[in-house]
Amino acid sequence: MMGFEEVEHTADEALRIFGTSLAELLLSAAAGLTHLMAVDAAAISTEIEKSVELNAIDAESLLVEWLSELAYLAESEMLVFKKFEILKATATHLQAKIFGGKTSMLQKHIKAVTYHNLKIIKTSEGLEATIVFDV
Repeated sequence: MMGFEEVEHTADEALRIFGTSLAELLLSAAAGLTHLMAVDAAAISTEIEKSVELNAIDAESLLVEWLSELAYLAESEMLVFKKFEILKATATHLQAKIFGGKTSMLQKHIKAVTYHNLKIIKTSEGLEATIVFDV
């Protein structure tokens, strides 16, 4: 099972993300972030390709770093990504290619990806986490 759903959260935005593996969890998180930020995700091209390589101390930190990188590119360069290829994903290392395009406006501005109650948990279907965004 892979995907995301918006979760009610006071004054911020939150997503519950799912994946059968860490790679799928990271893909679900990226898709959820795009859903929050993009006014019209279907209108975003995939002509811009970037490589991302991140290191972290654990899987939760890696998730925050991944989403922070995507949010930074959206805020600083107005680049929104909607296609993601995970080349390598361990609890402490991520290599990915991301594909997206410029946008003239963001639906939501993500100020920060938080660690608030963040824990990746194992379920009978795989992995699950709830991630809170400061908007």
